[in-house]
Amino acid sequence: MGDTYDVAVIGGGTAGYSAALRAAQLGLRVVLVERDDRLGGTCLLRGCIPTKALLQSAAVMDTIERSDEWGIKASGEPDWSAVKAFEDSVVDKLVKGVSTLVKARKIRVVRGQARLVPGATAVDVDGARIDARDVVIATGSTPKLLPGLAITDRIITSDQALWYERLPESAVVIGAGAVGLEFASFYRSFGADVTLVEALPRLAPLEDDEVSKEIARAYRKRGITTSAGASVEQVKDTGESVEVTYDAGNGAVTVSADVCLVATGRGPVTEGLGLAEVGVSTQEKGYVNVDASLRTNVDHLWAIGDVASTPLQLAHVAFTEGYAVAERIAGLPVSEIDYVNIPKVTYCTPEIASVGLTESQAREAGVDVAVDKVDFRGIGKANMLAEGGFVKVVAEVDGPVRGVHMIGPHVTDLIAEGMLIVNWEAMPAEVAAMMHPHPSLSEGIGEAHLALAGKPLHTP
Repeated sequence: MGDTYDVAVIGGGTAGYSAALRAAQLGLRVVLVERDDRLGGTCLLRGCIPTKALLQSAAVMDTIERSDEWGIKASGEPDWSAVKAFEDSVVDKLVKGVSTLVKARKIRVVRGQARLVPGATAVDVDGARIDARDVVIATGSTPKLLPGLAITDRIITSDQALWYERLPESAVVIGAGAVGLEFASFYRSFGADVTLVEALPRLAPLEDDEVSKEIARAYRKRGITTSAGASVEQVKDTGESVEVTYDAGNGAVTVSADVCLVATGRGPVTEGLGLAEVGVSTQEKGYVNVDASLRTNVDHLWAIGDVASTPLQLAHVAFTEGYAVAERIAGLPVSEIDYVNIPKVTYCTPEIASVGLTESQAREAGVDVAVDKVDFRGIGKANMLAEGGFVKVVAEVDGPVRGVHMIGPHVTDLIAEGMLIVNWEAMPAEVAAMMHPHPSLSEGIGEAHLALAGKPLHTP
């Protein structure tokens, strides 16, 4: 395309556009290649933002259904077309915001399928060559299906669920990680009969054991059927329904539902990228191998976001990786990312949020552990919201806090304080000395640290 750019970024999702924006901010000439019609990638177009918009509609429905608990007589009925219109409006607004930023920072956007050029730091886009000093791969990920399954009108992934033509009256969700928990919660809020199946021994398998137990209890209370440690034997679209057969150790069970949502993980998007031809090292599952600085084994070629072999597929991780690579290309010193102490959030009802080591991980690491847990029912604001849950803090005996784990109302917002506590290696007594406004949900964090510091206030 005529001349050489400083940076060519392949992929306009959270990782790609954050790298492009930061690089341009640092004075580099940037070209951004995106094959979709719009910027934003999975998070903005098919993931974080549209799903959370749907979950906000579900939260409103939950509030209306429970309004008598606050002395209000109300009833509600979902309008699926209006729910989807709200979802679309949120996505459109944020996509426009990103596109405006990209234009303002004079980043060239090229539409098309990118392919790496062997023997050069260059990208071929549908036959046109773009040369750059550095190339950043940020092509993202896509939902995976179980072996032997194909997408049908009734067998879907999170992509199809976002724009499904109707609200299902019943659903089977396979996979109880963040995506599965969120969609199971969403369907139930709108009145569907929901069965949630997980192959690992517990729901929310990456979270603290006690959080897993609490979400299982909460889902049973909501009327969601859950089965952990279950192997799926068959998923069959009959045309009239979908039949899912699974075995949780007590014999095979077959459930019939309107839809089956498969939420068993995601895989990297690398098809047609030409990784093998340029000698880029990849894992067996296709993720691009990178070092701690996000470099591939090929000079001046980087990989960030879901396509890279880093531990967490999260949008805020992608933002951080995008910034880090842009600054390294610009010659700035950048610390390596500490993936252990990155917050994780799940927007089901009740919400789940955590950062740092779980209690079992800390013990396995040989940490002499001190733990305290505060029930949200002892916190005034949580009682006003008529919700339970807890805050659990894992600390070293006579040492810093190593993990904060929460389940309950609005904990996805509260975890930001937990991230600061863990990453700054705060002592429980230091956090206990900080005032938390009353009445607020943040008091749960304060109370847990007061207890660990040996001076509990509202807890035994």
